[in-house]
Amino acid sequence: MKNTKKAFAGSLLALSMLALGACTSGDVQTSVSGSGAAVVPDKIESIALMVQDMSNPFFSAMTTGAEDAAEELGATINVQDAQLDLANQNTQIDAFIQQGVDLIVISAVDEDGIAPAIERARAAGTIVVAVDTPAVGADAVVMTDAVEAGEVACRYLFEQMGGEGNILIVDGTPIQTIIDRITGCENVMEEFPGIEVVGHQASKNDRATGLTVTTDMLTATPDVQGIFGMNDPSALGAVLAVEQAGRADDIIVVGIDGSPEAVEELKRDGSPFVASATQNPAEMVRQAVAVAQQIVEGNPPAEKTILIPSVIVTRDSVDEYAGW
Repeated sequence: MKNTKKAFAGSLLALSMLALGACTSGDVQTSVSGSGAAVVPDKIESIALMVQDMSNPFFSAMTTGAEDAAEELGATINVQDAQLDLANQNTQIDAFIQQGVDLIVISAVDEDGIAPAIERARAAGTIVVAVDTPAVGADAVVMTDAVEAGEVACRYLFEQMGGEGNILIVDGTPIQTIIDRITGCENVMEEFPGIEVVGHQASKNDRATGLTVTTDMLTATPDVQGIFGMNDPSALGAVLAVEQAGRADDIIVVGIDGSPEAVEELKRDGSPFVASATQNPAEMVRQAVAVAQQIVEGNPPAEKTILIPSVIVTRDSVDEYAGW
């Protein structure tokens, strides 16, 4: 893998700036969250990556970061897909406890519902770090600054609309990171009194339901000039709905992720898709493993929530964007 060691070492160096002093007593170490202290491993030899939905390219890209970090540590890696099902994640965590996994990196389907399973894992001596969205009871969380992502995406959308007009919001499942993106968009709306939301429906975070809900909203309220999709798959579904309605010349669409599919769409002539706010899923996982390594070394991060900045990628800047 190219630059594997440099990427992981860079993540660990950046996070070390957040570290507290050592908190060990002899050879016994404890994790930094939860209601009670839990013994943690003295070395990370096995890593489990748990993603919400591997059919979403965002989550499949996390595998790259996990493989990079595991290679650097000489650890094994086991990747599991929840298929957006909390029950699956509960079962997966219990299996990892039985296997004695040292570190679980999880993108939780339900940040509250997964708490009992995380508590069991930590009680068994497994470090748990959440990525992309919080998970109650985790030792730490590494995620995109989701409020910022919503702000930069919607600010660009509203500016391209000339500061006035009607928009649709293609929302998603009610996890914190998606809620925060919508909050970011709503924050920016305060700066643009000429913008009005005339439709707001939730997708299942994928292209198919993004298409369905956007088609429904356009049918109900055709006077629309812009669409905010809370991730790239839903936004690209909205793009298809716009084109099927013959509205590609008068409606523009933005998303969040900076995914390879978004990059392709930004380069496609005639597409109504004009921008995506970036995320870096592989880097999230690399930093999550780096956080766990700090915990093992007795230097947990001073801040349990580590935010990765988001920037906007547009048709004008896409050629300079490094991507995932």
